[in-house]
Amino acid sequence: MRYSAMKRAAAIAAALMMLATSGCADTGKDKSSKTTSTAVVTSADANISADDIEVGYEENDTVDAVFSGSGIEVSGSGISAEGTVLTITDAGTYRLSGSCVNGRIVIEADKEDKVKLVLNGLDLTCTDNAVITAKAADKVYLLLESGTENKLNDGTEYSLAEGDNTDAAVFAKCDLTINGEGNLNVTGNYKHGIVSKDDLVITGGNVTVNAVSSALSGKDSVKISEGTFDLTSGTDAVKSTNEEEEGKGIISITGGTFTINAGGDGISAAKELQIRGGEFDITTGGGSANASMKSDGMPNGDRIQGFGGRGDFGTPPDMGEHPDFGDFDPSEFEKNGERPDFGDMGTPPEKPDGETFGKMEERSADTNKDISSENVDTSADTETTSAKALKSGGAIIIEDGTFSIDSADDSLHCDGSASISSGNISASSGDDGIHVGGDLVISGGTIDISKSYEGIEGMTVTITGGDINVTAQDDGINCAGGSDTGSSDRMGRDSFAAQEGVYLKISGGTLNVNSAGDGLDSNGDLIIEGGTIFVSGPENSGNGSIDHNGAASITGGTIIASGAIGMEEMFEENGTTQCAVLHDFTQSFSADTEFTVTDKDGNAILTFTNPKTWQGVIFSSSDLKQGETYIVSAGGESEEITLENVITSNSKGGFGGIGGHGNMRGGKFKGENLDNFSDV
Repeated sequence: MRYSAMKRAAAIAAALMMLATSGCADTGKDKSSKTTSTAVVTSADANISADDIEVGYEENDTVDAVFSGSGIEVSGSGISAEGTVLTITDAGTYRLSGSCVNGRIVIEADKEDKVKLVLNGLDLTCTDNAVITAKAADKVYLLLESGTENKLNDGTEYSLAEGDNTDAAVFAKCDLTINGEGNLNVTGNYKHGIVSKDDLVITGGNVTVNAVSSALSGKDSVKISEGTFDLTSGTDAVKSTNEEEEGKGIISITGGTFTINAGGDGISAAKELQIRGGEFDITTGGGSANASMKSDGMPNGDRIQGFGGRGDFGTPPDMGEHPDFGDFDPSEFEKNGERPDFGDMGTPPEKPDGETFGKMEERSADTNKDISSENVDTSADTETTSAKALKSGGAIIIEDGTFSIDSADDSLHCDGSASISSGNISASSGDDGIHVGGDLVISGGTIDISKSYEGIEGMTVTITGGDINVTAQDDGINCAGGSDTGSSDRMGRDSFAAQEGVYLKISGGTLNVNSAGDGLDSNGDLIIEGGTIFVSGPENSGNGSIDHNGAASITGGTIIASGAIGMEEMFEENGTTQCAVLHDFTQSFSADTEFTVTDKDGNAILTFTNPKTWQGVIFSSSDLKQGETYIVSAGGESEEITLENVITSNSKGGFGGIGGHGNMRGGKFKGENLDNFSDV
């Protein structure tokens, strides 16, 4: 490959213009058509330099080395060969080709030197060490010559000097950049595929990595703007591990096509994961069929570590028999004039040490040394494999991209806060669909969680836009806890407790929830200000389509939430400005029975078809007016309701209607005697 001086200058100028306007690497192949994404306040540096993108070189300044079974043919300075070991000591451009079954490349340049390796049809195997080792340099470039196939394979055992931590087929103690348009196939038989102990940057090429441990690793960062990737790993596929330094431990992806099959996590950042483009097909831990959770919420003891799978919990199961609270008087259970807090019925106790989720189950990846058992369960009494698709020890920012995820563990998991503003996410999870330790904000995009234990979790969850579909074995959306198992064997377990500052807030978007547990569950406040919300809630009376421990109000939007009666909870009158109704029918309806609200003239105001059996329904819409009369109908049963107050309920079963201590006498149901209602 040879660029003229004019072409090289044009390429660099284009790269600089792109960086100046976007603040980050380009998100696709057609750079001229991209627009700047909304800035996110972050300490992480996701910039990619023009040098990392520019792939030209001057042929007259290039040193050639050709490998063969008997040795290396070398022409030029700054390079030497001893047998089949090539050593590079000076800055420069080196074009490498040929084939050798036991060859090696060692870079020992000055710390200020930049070394460019042009891989021009190189097939190299090293049986007892890394194929390429960069011991010293400022930065090493692997330029994949267009139209070439390049293969790098290491052996299963390394012969290392004392203190040498080399552990990858391509190993750099400095910055490492991969670019170009050629093909690179790396096999890491010892541990890892490609490792940089500083920054790993990839801006092009077709890269295939099959590694015993991780596929791509950059201690300080991994930055990818373009390329095609086929990654198979025994542990994490892509990882960044620096937890100590500010602005490091990040992964930034702005483009590329990824096929990932990981025994551990798919993409794992120690401190921050930023994705602003790209196409991702990610399978972790053998997929959701190899779930970390069983359908009853207990850990899957039959789960196979790594690949393969058992324990698929399939479609939402019969959660067993729960107490039918019927028409009991909750005052019978009062103590000192207060109703006891039953929380989530049947929730197993916390660990005695109150340990928070994820810390015992997940280890950080290596810093300057690696552990062969990284991310893998070593005994029945120790940690299990973390097999999350997208994971961060800090924040996750998703501004674009297309994701197809099949994960044995959480599909998206972070210990800090997360933001999703665009993109298309389809996820099938063996545990939680989205699990966030702090604040989760969803402002746009399409999210389809077709299978999960709990659908979306966070200390706070704010939804202002987007098209969201959630199917969950337990809670659909859960803020600060829920009916989680207390088992130490569960990966990513959640020990949130009810507290101030916890809330679920929905002000826009479209949300469809199908849950076997609570539909919308907040251990703090529940705030509905807008959006369109449909909840196909639980079929058992031990859960409710809406559950909250704090205040609950609705001031806008549309919601229809139907499910079993017994634990249903209603909005509070205090703070609610839009009419809301909780109505329990006299019978349970079969799946796919349509629920309808019509006005006095017979015009349909609301309709909803629950795909499961149900009996009670909560609904609210700006079309409902106080003082007006409506007819609620389902399965041949109809009833007339007059909305005399902002909150209307006829619930008499279990805790129905008292979750927000709403006014139980908010409206009149035709044929009912108000004396039959009791304020609780």
